[in-house]
Amino acid sequence: MSHSIDLNADLGESFGAWTMGNDEALLDIVTSANIACGFHAGDPLVMTDTVRLCRDKGVGIGAHPGFDDIRGFGRRRILGMKPAETKAMLLYQIGALQAIARAEGLSVRHVKLHGALSNMASEDGAIAETYVAAAEAADKDLIVVAMATTALEKAVERAGMKLARELYADRAYNPDGTLVQRGTPGAMIHDPTEAADRVLRMVEEQAITAVDGSKIATTSDTVCVHGDGPEALHIAEKIRTRLDKAGVVVTQFGSA
Repeated sequence: MSHSIDLNADLGESFGAWTMGNDEALLDIVTSANIACGFHAGDPLVMTDTVRLCRDKGVGIGAHPGFDDIRGFGRRRILGMKPAETKAMLLYQIGALQAIARAEGLSVRHVKLHGALSNMASEDGAIAETYVAAAEAADKDLIVVAMATTALEKAVERAGMKLARELYADRAYNPDGTLVQRGTPGAMIHDPTEAADRVLRMVEEQAITAVDGSKIATTSDTVCVHGDGPEALHIAEKIRTRLDKAGVVVTQFGSA
């Protein structure tokens, strides 16, 4: 049986004089880019430059909104936000990237939450519903990227929006399909070979192996390779090579 998969990365996370990651090199490997929208990282010029790079390299453009927490890189949970406040925060960010893409003759094709907000929406159905409502209000044709097997996946399905189920190359999973919290021993996978073997296994088996050894059956449309760690580029290269050698077709989700 032949398989196909999209590779996505969180990019455009530099801002001002501060640079993060090697976006240009990663864009030669991945097929979809989630571009930071200025709240957890990124700025208008970085967003514009990243959109142009995506255009030049034929990579799908997606918005990557998160909490308004640039000091915490969007990885700190902000509690107590009203649904209307959360929805407006998301629309503000998605709309900014839509305007920049439009000015470059392009369009935003997908949306993927960042960091703590992504984790909260994956666990909490009410937050997931608010996010999906914001995505639908921004553009009902957006493809919503959601962690497979989570409350967010279910919310996208209920809304009838386009869905891309996501797996993570370098993160460990809890038995309920959520990610093991950063800082927990074993939460991050740093070895490129281990990450590549793991991705191929998940794609071929159509299942996630949790930290307790249990299997969670799921289909998958895209795999996230993070762009912000020191080994990020090596992991992405190893994954792409491993998939190519195994005959897995690496292509944008929703392109069929």
